[in-house]
Amino acid sequence: MTWDTAEPDALQLRLGGYEGPLDLLLELARTQKVDLGAISILALVEQYLAFIAAARRLHLELAADYLVMAAWLAYLKSRLLLPPDAKPADDIPAEELAQRLQRRLQQLERMRVCGQALMERPLLGRDVFARGRPEPMELVATGALDCTLLELLRAYGTLRRRRMPDAYAPSLPPVYSLEAALERLRHLVGDALDWADLSAFLPAGDDPAFQRSALASTFVAALELARTGRADIDQHEAFGPIRVRRRTGDSA
Repeated sequence: MTWDTAEPDALQLRLGGYEGPLDLLLELARTQKVDLGAISILALVEQYLAFIAAARRLHLELAADYLVMAAWLAYLKSRLLLPPDAKPADDIPAEELAQRLQRRLQQLERMRVCGQALMERPLLGRDVFARGRPEPMELVATGALDCTLLELLRAYGTLRRRRMPDAYAPSLPPVYSLEAALERLRHLVGDALDWADLSAFLPAGDDPAFQRSALASTFVAALELARTGRADIDQHEAFGPIRVRRRTGDSA
C-alpha cells in the first residue's frame, strides 16, 4: 500500500508492491541507479525519512513498523555521522550495521527476482494444459509358427508325455466272467421246466458295457450247458430271441 502526496484522499492498492519498510527501502535504493552493495546509506536514510515525513503529514495513522524503521535509520545515520573517536567501543560499529542492511536488501532483491521468474513461467491451465484421460490401449498379440507337420506332432507328443504319469495303468472295463455266468445259468436253468428267454438269466445292472459282457458270457455258458447235455437251446429265426430250458430227464 502506498500514499500519493498529490491526492491525499485516494487510497491506492498495488498487488505485489510494498509489504513493509524493507520493501520501501529496496525501492528507494533502486532510485540511486547503483549496485545494492555500493549504495549510499546516508542518502537512503534521507530518502526514507523524507517519505515518512511526507506520509505523516497526510496520514496520521501510519503503520508502526514503518515508524520503527524510521527510528532505527535515524539512529544509524547519527552513528555514521559521529567521528570515529566519539563512537562507543562496546557497541556494534555503524559500518557493520550499514553492511547488514545492505545484505538484507540484496537478499530481498534476489527473492523478488526469483519470484518474478517463477510467475513468468507457463501456468498450468492457462499457458499449458495437462493431458486428458488416456484412452485405453488394447494389445493384440499375433504370431505365426513356421514348422513342418512332423515337428508339430513331435512337440505335441512331448507335451503329452509331460502330463502323463510314468506308469500307465489302463482302466479295466466292467466284465461278467464266464465262470460266474456258468454258475448262475446252471442254477437258474435247473429250476426252469419250460422255455425261457436267455435275457431273463442276465444279472441286474444299469451299465451298458456290463450288460453286453453279461449277455456274451451267459450265451457262452448256455452253449456249454447244451454241450454237456444239461440244457436245450432254441432259436426259430436269425437274430431272433434265444430260449433256454432244462433238458428233459436231467436232474441238474
